[in-house]
Amino acid sequence: MLSRVAERLYWMARYIERAENTARMVMAFSHLALDMPRSVQLSWKSMVSTTGGDAAFDHHYQRDDERNCVKFLLADLDNPGSIMSSLSGARENVRTTRDLVPSEAWESVNELYLFGKANAEAGVGKRGRYAFLSEIISRCQQITGLLAGTMSHDHAYDFIRAGRNLERADMSSRLLDVAGIGLLSKDEDMQPFENLLWINILKSVSGFQMYRQHVRRRVNGALVIQFLLQDKQFPRAIAHALGEVETSLANLPRNELPLRFIAQVKRHVQDAKVETLLKPEELHQFLDQIQMEMAETHASIVDNWFRLDRAA
Repeated sequence: MLSRVAERLYWMARYIERAENTARMVMAFSHLALDMPRSVQLSWKSMVSTTGGDAAFDHHYQRDDERNCVKFLLADLDNPGSIMSSLSGARENVRTTRDLVPSEAWESVNELYLFGKANAEAGVGKRGRYAFLSEIISRCQQITGLLAGTMSHDHAYDFIRAGRNLERADMSSRLLDVAGIGLLSKDEDMQPFENLLWINILKSVSGFQMYRQHVRRRVNGALVIQFLLQDKQFPRAIAHALGEVETSLANLPRNELPLRFIAQVKRHVQDAKVETLLKPEELHQFLDQIQMEMAETHASIVDNWFRLDRAA
């Protein structure tokens, strides 16, 4: 397989997963804002900060109100992490690798991009936001299932699987960061709402039922953090996603260095002491470190397989 083809498959999967998880994050934060008492104001700019888009946002927007922040994350093409930027990137990458993926995948990605382009502005407003985000999530899941069920699980699919799960682990860590912003505060006004809002976080990753089945205890911050961080069976838990990346990379040739990086971040996630992460600043610092290690894993994948001089 040509290195440029492998890279496009990898990024196609990352962009699809990024669009889905950005939609989940905005939906979760919107639910948090609705459930919070009027006396407590959540900062929408803090959600932009968790995506690393502070500089781009400040360059293009004067105010950090709800509409501007949501528009930046949903429809702004100047934001490389927005839903529309991600869908555009996914469409271009799958368009140039149509000979390796099922034809239905190209059609589904193209239709998703066209849907986003036609409805993104309506999704920025409160009235149309839930319907737009739900449709984005549903269609991204459809594409993921289509590739898993109709594509040969060869090296091409290993790159797709690695990209998807590395992005999923990274975005799940950012969703936990959003949770920490709103839910780990010791403000007295927050305490009556804490369990309800942790439930919203679980529902945003479609994990509430699985939490109830496997944890079987009352929802609280420590158990939710442990579940979304360290559970090896729930697909959107960070530990599970990193395990999927490791399995995918193990199937590829010349994989020693990337496997070493992914094993390191996986070990740090599994060895984390959840009781030490219950303060917002501690959780934020830990997740920042995990995100840096995942970025190093990504860099090792790029150097090992996608750079033409190294791949040759």
